[in-house]
Amino acid sequence: MSTPVESRQARVIDELRVFIKKVLSDPTIAVKSVDIARKYRKEADSDELIAREISANTTIRIPEKWSEADRMFLDIIHEVLDDEEALY
Repeated sequence: MSTPVESRQARVIDELRVFIKKVLSDPTIAVKSVDIARKYRKEADSDELIAREISANTTIRIPEKWSEADRMFLDIIHEVLDDEEALY
């Protein structure tokens, strides 16, 4: 029997596997997601705006109640933009 932590980790891994498969099958998802994040980055509720627009314009669906994988995806987008900004 798995512990709650193991179950949560397995769920996050499963969500990330589905996400990675979507990105690999449609390489425009990554570009669109970063472009959308760039547009809303400075807004007070940027994560909410980013999540809504990504859901509306790609095959990635980020529900209103975010999972750990959804939060991780949004955090990684911000890290990508931070890295991009540091280069300039």
